[in-house]
Amino acid sequence: MAAAKKSKTARGRKQDRVAGGQDYEVQYEAKKTGKSAPAVKKAVKKVGNARKRVEKRLGR
Repeated sequence: MAAAKKSKTARGRKQDRVAGGQDYEVQYEAKKTGKSAPAVKKAVKKVGNARKRVEKRLGR
């Protein structure tokens, strides 16, 4: 008998976002990419809060 597939929910899926208003999120991304916190905030404002797009904008 085949196992039933679990449906993905908002609670279960990975949230890959950078919260530009949260200092700890901005500091984490700044340290990770080697850029300044204002540069991270500017990138979030420019391309949105998706982590992949922010990192691409910051040159990572």
